[in-house]
Amino acid sequence: MDVAIVGGGVIGLSLAWSLAGQGRSVVVVEQGDFGRESSWAGAGMLPPGRLKGATTAEARLRAFSAGLWDGWAAALQSETGVDTGYRRCGGLHVTAPGEVRASNESTLFHEIREWVREGVEVHERRGEALREVEPALAPAVQDGYLLPTMAQVRNPRLVRALVAGCVMRGVELISGTPVIGFRRTGDRIAAVETSSGTVSADRFCVTGGAWSRQILAQAGVDVQVEPVRGQIVLLNAQPCPIRHVIECGPRYLVPRSDGRILVGATEERVGFDRRTTAGGIGGLIDFALSLVPSLASASIERTWAGLRPGSIDGLPYLGVVPGFDNLFVAAGHHRNGLLMSPGTAHLMQQLLSDERPEIALEPYSIRRGMNGA
Repeated sequence: MDVAIVGGGVIGLSLAWSLAGQGRSVVVVEQGDFGRESSWAGAGMLPPGRLKGATTAEARLRAFSAGLWDGWAAALQSETGVDTGYRRCGGLHVTAPGEVRASNESTLFHEIREWVREGVEVHERRGEALREVEPALAPAVQDGYLLPTMAQVRNPRLVRALVAGCVMRGVELISGTPVIGFRRTGDRIAAVETSSGTVSADRFCVTGGAWSRQILAQAGVDVQVEPVRGQIVLLNAQPCPIRHVIECGPRYLVPRSDGRILVGATEERVGFDRRTTAGGIGGLIDFALSLVPSLASASIERTWAGLRPGSIDGLPYLGVVPGFDNLFVAAGHHRNGLLMSPGTAHLMQQLLSDERPEIALEPYSIRRGMNGA
Protein backbone atom coordinates (compact mmCIF):
# COMPACT_ATOMS: atom_id res chain seq x y z
CA MET A 1 0.00 0.00 0.00
CA ASP A 2 1.38 3.41 -0.94
CA VAL A 3 -0.42 5.58 1.62
CA ALA A 4 -2.40 4.82 4.78
CA ILE A 5 -4.65 7.67 5.95
CA VAL A 6 -5.76 7.67 9.60
CA GLY A 7 -9.06 9.52 9.84
CA GLY A 8 -12.00 9.41 7.46
CA GLY A 9 -13.54 12.86 7.62
CA VAL A 10 -13.72 15.25 4.70
CA ILE A 11 -9.96 15.92 4.82
CA GLY A 12 -8.97 12.26 4.83
CA LEU A 13 -11.51 11.27 2.18
CA SER A 14 -10.56 14.20 -0.05
CA LEU A 15 -6.88 13.30 0.21
CA ALA A 16 -7.61 9.64 -0.52
CA TRP A 17 -9.73 10.51 -3.58
CA SER A 18 -7.03 12.86 -4.85
CA LEU A 19 -4.19 10.35 -4.33
CA ALA A 20 -6.14 7.51 -5.93
CA GLY A 21 -6.79 9.74 -8.92
CA GLN A 22 -3.02 9.89 -9.38
CA GLY A 23 -2.78 6.10 -9.41
CA ARG A 24 -1.66 5.65 -5.79
CA SER A 25 -2.89 2.72 -3.70
CA VAL A 26 -4.61 4.09 -0.59
CA VAL A 27 -6.28 2.79 2.57
CA VAL A 28 -8.31 4.96 4.96
CA VAL A 29 -8.78 3.82 8.56
CA GLU A 30 -11.62 5.51 10.49
CA GLN A 31 -12.55 4.89 14.13
CA GLY A 32 -16.25 5.54 13.53
CA ASP A 33 -18.36 6.07 10.43
CA PHE A 34 -16.87 7.97 7.50
CA GLY A 35 -17.44 11.71 7.62
CA ARG A 36 -19.90 11.61 10.52
CA GLU A 37 -18.08 14.00 12.85
CA SER A 38 -17.49 17.72 12.11
CA SER A 39 -17.53 17.00 8.36
CA TRP A 40 -21.21 16.02 8.63
CA ALA A 41 -22.15 18.64 11.21
CA GLY A 42 -21.05 21.88 9.55
CA ALA A 43 -22.93 24.34 7.39
CA GLY A 44 -20.91 24.09 4.17
CA MET A 45 -20.16 27.80 3.66
CA LEU A 46 -17.52 28.50 1.01
CA PRO A 47 -16.19 32.08 1.04
CA PRO A 48 -14.53 33.35 -2.14
CA GLY A 49 -10.85 34.05 -2.57
CA ARG A 50 -8.22 35.23 -5.03
CA LEU A 51 -4.83 33.59 -4.52
CA LYS A 52 -2.92 36.35 -6.31
CA GLY A 53 -4.07 38.94 -3.77
CA ALA A 54 -4.02 36.77 -0.63
CA THR A 55 -1.50 38.06 1.90
CA THR A 56 -1.92 35.78 4.95
CA ALA A 57 -1.50 32.05 5.40
CA GLU A 58 -5.23 31.66 6.10
CA ALA A 59 -6.17 33.69 3.04
CA ARG A 60 -3.79 31.75 0.77
CA LEU A 61 -5.19 28.35 1.67
CA ARG A 62 -8.78 29.67 1.56
CA ALA A 63 -8.22 31.30 -1.82
CA PHE A 64 -6.39 28.29 -3.25
CA SER A 65 -9.29 26.05 -2.20
CA ALA A 66 -11.90 28.50 -3.48
CA GLY A 67 -10.27 28.33 -6.90
CA LEU A 68 -10.63 24.55 -6.93
CA TRP A 69 -14.22 24.17 -5.76
CA ASP A 70 -16.01 24.55 -9.12
CA GLY A 71 -13.95 21.81 -10.72
CA TRP A 72 -13.86 19.69 -7.56
CA ALA A 73 -17.65 19.57 -7.19
CA ALA A 74 -18.18 19.01 -10.92
CA ALA A 75 -15.69 16.14 -11.01
CA LEU A 76 -17.25 14.45 -7.98
CA GLN A 77 -20.75 14.67 -9.44
CA SER A 78 -19.62 13.52 -12.88
CA GLU A 79 -17.76 10.54 -11.45
CA THR A 80 -20.25 9.43 -8.80
CA GLY A 81 -23.63 10.83 -9.88
CA VAL A 82 -24.04 12.38 -6.41
CA ASP A 83 -25.17 16.02 -6.34
CA THR A 84 -23.15 17.69 -3.57
CA GLY A 85 -25.45 20.70 -3.45
CA TYR A 86 -22.61 22.98 -4.49
CA ARG A 87 -23.89 26.33 -5.73
CA ARG A 88 -22.95 29.99 -5.74
CA CYS A 89 -25.57 31.65 -3.56
CA GLY A 90 -23.80 34.84 -2.52
CA GLY A 91 -23.08 35.90 1.03
CA LEU A 92 -24.21 38.89 3.07
CA HIS A 93 -22.11 39.97 6.04
CA VAL A 94 -24.00 42.13 8.51
CA THR A 95 -23.37 43.70 11.89
CA ALA A 96 -25.53 42.78 14.84
CA PRO A 97 -28.67 44.84 15.55
CA GLY A 98 -27.99 47.51 18.13
CA GLU A 99 -24.21 47.64 17.75
CA VAL A 100 -22.62 51.09 17.94
CA ARG A 101 -22.54 52.47 14.42
CA ALA A 102 -19.04 53.95 14.76
CA SER A 103 -17.71 50.54 15.72
CA ASN A 104 -19.66 48.95 12.86
CA GLU A 105 -18.18 51.35 10.34
CA SER A 106 -14.63 50.66 11.51
CA THR A 107 -15.07 46.89 11.33
CA LEU A 108 -16.88 46.97 8.00
CA PHE A 109 -14.33 49.32 6.45
CA HIS A 110 -11.49 47.02 7.47
CA GLU A 111 -13.20 43.87 6.17
CA ILE A 112 -14.26 45.45 2.87
CA ARG A 113 -10.75 46.85 2.39
CA GLU A 114 -9.26 43.37 2.88
CA TRP A 115 -11.62 41.80 0.32
CA VAL A 116 -10.82 44.57 -2.17
CA ARG A 117 -7.09 44.15 -1.58
CA GLU A 118 -7.41 40.42 -2.29
CA GLY A 119 -9.31 41.13 -5.51
CA VAL A 120 -12.65 39.64 -4.42
CA GLU A 121 -15.85 41.29 -5.64
CA VAL A 122 -17.54 43.03 -2.70
CA HIS A 123 -20.35 45.60 -2.44
CA GLU A 124 -21.08 47.72 0.60
CA ARG A 125 -24.75 47.74 1.61
CA ARG A 126 -26.31 49.97 4.27
CA GLY A 127 -29.81 50.72 5.49
CA GLU A 128 -32.51 50.00 2.96
CA ALA A 129 -29.92 48.85 0.45
CA LEU A 130 -29.51 45.80 2.68
CA ARG A 131 -33.23 45.04 2.42
CA GLU A 132 -33.04 45.31 -1.34
CA VAL A 133 -30.72 42.29 -1.13
CA GLU A 134 -32.65 40.51 1.65
CA PRO A 135 -36.11 42.03 2.27
CA ALA A 136 -36.74 39.89 5.37
CA LEU A 137 -33.86 41.41 7.37
CA ALA A 138 -34.89 43.16 10.57
CA PRO A 139 -35.02 46.99 10.34
CA ALA A 140 -32.42 47.18 13.13
CA VAL A 141 -29.85 45.53 10.85
CA GLN A 142 -28.28 48.58 9.23
CA ASP A 143 -24.77 47.78 8.03
CA GLY A 144 -23.19 45.10 5.86
CA TYR A 145 -21.63 44.06 2.58
CA LEU A 146 -22.35 41.56 -0.16
CA LEU A 147 -20.00 38.88 -1.53
CA PRO A 148 -21.76 37.80 -4.74
CA THR A 149 -19.44 34.85 -5.45
CA MET A 150 -19.76 33.12 -2.09
CA ALA A 151 -20.85 29.49 -2.45
CA GLN A 152 -22.15 26.63 -0.36
CA VAL A 153 -22.16 22.84 -0.38
CA ARG A 154 -24.28 20.35 1.55
CA ASN A 155 -21.99 18.47 3.90
CA PRO A 156 -23.72 15.07 4.03
CA ARG A 157 -24.02 14.96 0.25
CA LEU A 158 -20.34 15.87 -0.13
CA VAL A 159 -19.35 13.08 2.25
CA ARG A 160 -21.49 10.58 0.32
CA ALA A 161 -19.89 11.70 -2.95
CA LEU A 162 -16.37 11.38 -1.53
CA VAL A 163 -17.04 7.90 -0.15
CA ALA A 164 -18.50 6.81 -3.49
CA GLY A 165 -15.60 8.40 -5.37
CA CYS A 166 -13.04 6.67 -3.18
CA VAL A 167 -14.71 3.30 -3.73
CA MET A 168 -14.81 3.85 -7.48
CA ARG A 169 -11.10 4.71 -7.50
CA GLY A 170 -10.18 1.60 -5.55
CA VAL A 171 -9.48 3.12 -2.13
CA GLU A 172 -9.74 0.58 0.70
CA LEU A 173 -12.09 2.01 3.35
CA ILE A 174 -11.96 0.57 6.86
CA SER A 175 -14.54 2.00 9.29
CA GLY A 176 -15.28 1.31 12.95
CA THR A 177 -11.59 0.60 13.54
CA PRO A 178 -9.63 2.77 16.00
CA VAL A 179 -5.87 3.01 15.67
CA ILE A 180 -4.28 1.77 18.89
CA GLY A 181 -0.60 2.20 18.08
CA PHE A 182 2.16 2.75 15.58
CA ARG A 183 4.91 0.30 14.73
CA ARG A 184 8.09 2.36 14.41
CA THR A 185 11.50 1.47 13.04
CA GLY A 186 13.98 4.30 13.53
CA ASP A 187 12.56 7.43 11.95
CA ARG A 188 9.97 5.54 9.92
CA ILE A 189 6.51 4.22 10.65
CA ALA A 190 6.23 0.62 9.42
CA ALA A 191 2.55 0.09 10.23
CA VAL A 192 -0.40 1.23 12.29
CA GLU A 193 -1.90 -1.16 14.79
CA THR A 194 -5.70 -1.14 14.82
CA SER A 195 -8.34 -2.87 16.88
CA SER A 196 -8.69 -5.45 14.11
CA GLY A 197 -5.16 -5.88 12.81
CA THR A 198 -2.11 -4.22 11.28
CA VAL A 199 -2.10 -1.83 8.33
CA SER A 200 1.21 -1.43 6.52
CA ALA A 201 2.10 1.26 3.99
CA ASP A 202 4.99 3.24 2.61
CA ARG A 203 3.64 6.52 3.99
CA PHE A 204 1.10 7.52 6.63
CA CYS A 205 -1.00 10.66 7.06
CA VAL A 206 -3.03 11.53 10.16
CA THR A 207 -6.26 13.35 9.30
CA GLY A 208 -8.12 12.58 12.51
CA GLY A 209 -9.85 15.93 13.09
CA ALA A 210 -10.45 16.64 16.77
CA TRP A 211 -8.96 13.24 17.64
CA SER A 212 -5.62 13.91 15.93
CA ARG A 213 -3.83 14.68 19.19
CA GLN A 214 -4.80 11.29 20.65
CA ILE A 215 -3.80 9.50 17.45
CA LEU A 216 -0.41 11.18 17.17
CA ALA A 217 0.30 10.65 20.86
CA GLN A 218 0.55 6.94 20.06
CA ALA A 219 3.55 7.81 17.86
CA GLY A 220 5.10 9.83 20.69
CA VAL A 221 4.04 13.20 19.25
CA ASP A 222 2.15 15.75 21.35
CA VAL A 223 0.45 18.35 19.16
CA GLN A 224 -2.09 20.87 20.41
CA VAL A 225 -5.36 19.95 18.71
CA GLU A 226 -8.44 20.36 20.86
CA PRO A 227 -12.14 19.76 20.21
CA VAL A 228 -14.31 22.87 19.88
CA ARG A 229 -18.03 22.13 20.08
CA GLY A 230 -20.34 23.81 17.60
CA GLN A 231 -24.10 23.54 18.09
CA ILE A 232 -26.43 24.00 15.10
CA VAL A 233 -30.20 24.34 14.59
CA LEU A 234 -32.00 23.27 11.42
CA LEU A 235 -35.15 25.29 10.69
CA ASN A 236 -37.79 24.53 8.08
CA ALA A 237 -39.35 27.62 6.57
CA GLN A 238 -41.73 27.45 3.61
CA PRO A 239 -41.19 29.54 1.64
CA CYS A 240 -37.62 30.30 2.63
CA PRO A 241 -37.41 34.04 3.52
CA ILE A 242 -33.73 34.49 2.58
CA ARG A 243 -31.60 33.70 -0.49
CA HIS A 244 -28.06 34.44 0.63
CA VAL A 245 -25.82 33.08 3.34
CA ILE A 246 -26.02 35.68 6.11
CA GLU A 247 -23.07 35.98 8.48
CA CYS A 248 -22.86 38.07 11.61
CA GLY A 249 -19.57 37.64 13.43
CA PRO A 250 -19.00 33.90 14.03
CA ARG A 251 -22.71 33.03 13.59
CA TYR A 252 -24.67 32.50 10.41
CA LEU A 253 -27.85 31.59 8.56
CA VAL A 254 -27.44 29.27 5.57
CA PRO A 255 -30.49 28.80 3.31
CA ARG A 256 -30.88 25.53 1.44
CA SER A 257 -32.76 25.17 -1.82
CA ASP A 258 -35.46 23.05 -0.13
CA GLY A 259 -36.52 25.75 2.35
CA ARG A 260 -34.38 24.61 5.24
CA ILE A 261 -32.09 27.04 7.05
CA LEU A 262 -29.04 26.15 9.11
CA VAL A 263 -28.44 28.39 12.12
CA GLY A 264 -25.01 28.18 13.72
CA ALA A 265 -22.80 27.96 15.48
CA THR A 266 -21.53 28.05 19.03
CA GLU A 267 -17.84 27.78 19.91
CA GLU A 268 -17.36 25.89 23.16
CA ARG A 269 -14.29 24.24 24.61
CA VAL A 270 -15.94 21.45 26.57
CA GLY A 271 -13.80 18.49 25.59
CA PHE A 272 -15.38 15.62 23.66
CA ASP A 273 -18.93 16.51 24.76
CA ARG A 274 -21.28 16.47 21.77
CA ARG A 275 -24.48 17.26 23.64
CA THR A 276 -26.70 20.14 22.61
CA THR A 277 -27.72 22.50 25.41
CA ALA A 278 -30.70 24.72 26.09
CA GLY A 279 -28.45 27.77 26.32
CA GLY A 280 -26.63 27.02 23.09
CA ILE A 281 -29.72 26.22 21.03
CA GLY A 282 -31.77 29.01 22.61
CA GLY A 283 -29.04 31.53 21.84
CA LEU A 284 -28.93 30.46 18.19
CA ILE A 285 -32.70 30.79 17.82
CA ASP A 286 -32.62 34.25 19.41
CA PHE A 287 -29.85 35.19 17.01
CA ALA A 288 -31.82 33.99 13.98
CA LEU A 289 -34.94 35.94 15.01
CA SER A 290 -32.93 39.10 15.66
CA LEU A 291 -31.79 39.06 12.03
CA VAL A 292 -34.89 37.64 10.33
CA PRO A 293 -37.99 38.08 12.54
CA SER A 294 -40.25 36.10 10.18
CA LEU A 295 -38.37 32.94 11.13
CA ALA A 296 -40.49 32.92 14.28
CA SER A 297 -42.99 30.81 12.35
CA ALA A 298 -40.40 28.32 11.11
CA SER A 299 -40.41 24.85 12.61
CA ILE A 300 -37.39 23.44 14.43
CA GLU A 301 -36.56 20.32 12.48
CA ARG A 302 -33.39 19.19 14.21
CA THR A 303 -30.52 20.22 16.47
CA TRP A 304 -27.05 18.72 16.73
CA ALA A 305 -23.45 19.44 17.63
CA GLY A 306 -20.08 18.66 16.08
CA LEU A 307 -16.52 18.82 17.35
CA ARG A 308 -14.21 21.04 15.32
CA PRO A 309 -10.46 20.40 15.46
CA GLY A 310 -9.01 23.56 16.97
CA SER A 311 -5.32 24.49 16.62
CA ILE A 312 -3.24 27.00 18.54
CA ASP A 313 -3.84 29.80 16.01
CA GLY A 314 -6.75 28.72 13.80
CA LEU A 315 -4.48 27.49 11.01
CA PRO A 316 -4.27 23.79 10.16
CA TYR A 317 -1.18 21.65 10.64
CA LEU A 318 0.01 20.44 7.23
CA GLY A 319 3.19 18.57 6.38
CA VAL A 320 5.66 16.02 7.66
CA VAL A 321 5.85 15.27 11.38
CA PRO A 322 9.30 16.22 12.75
CA GLY A 323 11.38 13.18 13.64
CA PHE A 324 9.80 11.00 10.97
CA ASP A 325 10.51 10.40 7.31
CA ASN A 326 7.11 9.02 6.36
CA LEU A 327 4.55 10.33 8.88
CA PHE A 328 2.48 13.32 7.79
CA VAL A 329 -0.40 15.32 9.22
CA ALA A 330 -3.33 17.32 7.87
CA ALA A 331 -5.42 18.39 10.84
CA GLY A 332 -6.51 21.34 12.98
CA HIS A 333 -8.63 23.18 10.39
CA HIS A 334 -11.05 24.43 13.08
CA ARG A 335 -14.05 25.99 11.26
CA ASN A 336 -12.54 25.65 7.79
CA GLY A 337 -12.07 21.94 7.16
CA LEU A 338 -14.72 21.58 4.49
CA LEU A 339 -13.87 24.93 2.90
CA MET A 340 -10.17 24.08 2.70
CA SER A 341 -10.55 20.39 1.85
CA PRO A 342 -9.81 20.61 -1.91
CA GLY A 343 -6.74 22.76 -1.35
CA THR A 344 -5.49 20.64 1.53
CA ALA A 345 -5.99 17.44 -0.46
CA HIS A 346 -4.19 18.86 -3.49
CA LEU A 347 -1.20 20.17 -1.53
CA MET A 348 -0.84 17.04 0.61
CA GLN A 349 -1.19 14.82 -2.48
CA GLN A 350 1.72 16.73 -4.01
CA LEU A 351 3.79 16.41 -0.83
CA LEU A 352 3.08 12.69 -0.49
CA SER A 353 4.02 12.22 -4.14
CA ASP A 354 7.39 13.96 -3.68
CA GLU A 355 6.21 16.96 -5.68
CA ARG A 356 6.70 20.56 -4.63
CA PRO A 357 3.41 21.89 -3.19
CA GLU A 358 1.99 24.86 -5.10
CA ILE A 359 1.75 26.77 -1.83
CA ALA A 360 4.63 26.76 0.65
CA LEU A 361 3.61 24.72 3.70
CA GLU A 362 5.99 26.27 6.23
CA PRO A 363 3.28 28.53 7.77
CA TYR A 364 1.21 25.41 8.52
CA SER A 365 4.05 23.40 10.10
CA ILE A 366 3.07 21.09 12.93
CA ARG A 367 6.02 22.47 14.90
CA ARG A 368 3.79 25.43 15.87
CA GLY A 369 1.66 23.19 18.01
CA MET A 370 4.13 20.62 19.30
CA ASN A 371 4.77 20.70 23.03
CA GLY A 372 8.48 20.68 23.63
CA ALA A 373 9.31 21.49 20.00
